Amino acid sequence: MYSDNKSEMGMVHWDVRRLWMCGASCKSEWERQGLLKYLEKCFSDLKQRGVVIGYDTRGQETSKCSSMRLAQLTAAVFLGMDIPVYLFSTYVPTPFVPYAVRQLHVAAGVMITASHNPKQDNGYKVYWQNGAQIGAPHDKKILHCIVENLEPWQNSWNENLCDVSPLRQDPRNEIFALYMEDLKKLCFHRELNRKTALKFVHTSFHGVGHEYVQAAFKSFGFAPPIPVPEQKDPDPEFSTVKCPNPEEGECVLVLAIKLAEKEGARVVLATDPDADRLAVAEEQEDGRWKVFSGNELGALLGWWMFNCWRTEHPDPTDVKNVYMLATTVSSKILQALAINEGFHFEETLPGFKWIGNRIDELLQSGKEVLFAFEESIGFMCGTLMFDKDGVSASAVVAEMAAYLESRGLTLVKQLNNIYRTYGYHITRTSYFKCYDPATIKRIFDRLRNYEREHQYPCLCGSFEILYVRDVTLGFDNSQPNKKSVLPVTRGSQMITFTFLNGCVATLRVSGTEPKVKYYAEFCAPRGYRDTAYLEEELNKLIDALVKNFLEPEKNGLIPRI
Repeated sequence: MYSDNKSEMGMVHWDVRRLWMCGASCKSEWERQGLLKYLEKCFSDLKQRGVVIGYDTRGQETSKCSSMRLAQLTAAVFLGMDIPVYLFSTYVPTPFVPYAVRQLHVAAGVMITASHNPKQDNGYKVYWQNGAQIGAPHDKKILHCIVENLEPWQNSWNENLCDVSPLRQDPRNEIFALYMEDLKKLCFHRELNRKTALKFVHTSFHGVGHEYVQAAFKSFGFAPPIPVPEQKDPDPEFSTVKCPNPEEGECVLVLAIKLAEKEGARVVLATDPDADRLAVAEEQEDGRWKVFSGNELGALLGWWMFNCWRTEHPDPTDVKNVYMLATTVSSKILQALAINEGFHFEETLPGFKWIGNRIDELLQSGKEVLFAFEESIGFMCGTLMFDKDGVSASAVVAEMAAYLESRGLTLVKQLNNIYRTYGYHITRTSYFKCYDPATIKRIFDRLRNYEREHQYPCLCGSFEILYVRDVTLGFDNSQPNKKSVLPVTRGSQMITFTFLNGCVATLRVSGTEPKVKYYAEFCAPRGYRDTAYLEEELNKLIDALVKNFLEPEKNGLIPRI
């Protein structure tokens, strides 16, 4: 069981989870049984509400660990205990599960997916009744129920129940229709979309996205995007890409860009295999292609969503009720927009489980949330669901591009307009692979005891450190009480350094992959134009950060290729 951000439970079960994800064993009934037992404790009406279960296209259908079979086995555990199950009859994007949880008012949702991980992986993603990924205290309590139910129940593997039980329903057509109708709430220029001459190419990276993005374009009034034929149909081998992760940039978008050049399409859209993330590339005037980072797309979509909202809400007092959110390792560009435009900005810990649950709280208190994002190309436009969604984001980006094109602008030109208006935000994000938990622990322990015990570093090379925030321990010396405002996450590693020159850099361990990531940003004040200096300073700082804090050669870290 895992979410975008590794919980304490996820840390405890890292080896077991990887064993199951990599297909070495499919005996994961303890997870399903533990979840069921916990839901019984939380919901007296579980047998009336039921659960929803979805899956992606990983693994051949005949494989013991295909997503479809694991979904059927999960459903069988619930059906065997007379609990209704809404099991999708075919593969769906991950966002359809949290959307269905709220639409069907079920107790929980399960999505079988490993997103953009390597082909041998698979995973088990859980949503609570509010449609957000599970977090504390549910994660630890589910773990306890798992431990208490390690013996397989009788008939818990009877996957035939999915075919014969009257308690099994297929929500696919209902949810598909409701989602595409709801999606129209994010469309503001349907007539322009129908007339635009702008062409789009879409690749679904051998995953689930093709027909859903096609339908999303239709709901916005667009002609369908041109699919990459070699990549539009599901292929669990991901045969045309080295890795099924569009976040890797132009090297994995080769076929899409080649097709776009052939078809005269200026914009490429790429959804990852479970269609919850979106990458975007745009052809420039010199013929080169610009692949936008997640932070750059966050800037564009944040500007767009506020611009569309403002058009429909001219009363300046309305903005006081409006919020946008981003994870703490993402760019602070939304904060700059918020300061200048008057709406509220909040940051959360990394992972959409934190964003989703916070949005739920805001909506319950009468607030309006326009947009949220994480730098790893995860975007939530509006509040159709409390999770990132590459399907809706594809249509929203297309409309934004069409609108800008009608005004003689490109996405890149508008991005520069945003930075000139609100201040340049230069960001760099990358990672090293590390398969040894002891090495990771040693790296972060050293930073907490740098020159002597319980002392963080004061310098990184020649760069002076002003503040340190360590959410693993709950420490933040920028606060009067030296306690982190963000929640303490003892099961994960994350330390943020604020430098005297204004740069902010974070080191953290990925929640879903064996990676040590770094994130760095230089935020310039409005009116500052020397971007070359910002780039140079940020690159120097990153070099110092890697050399002095990560020590890749000494620690055997594998650099990003």
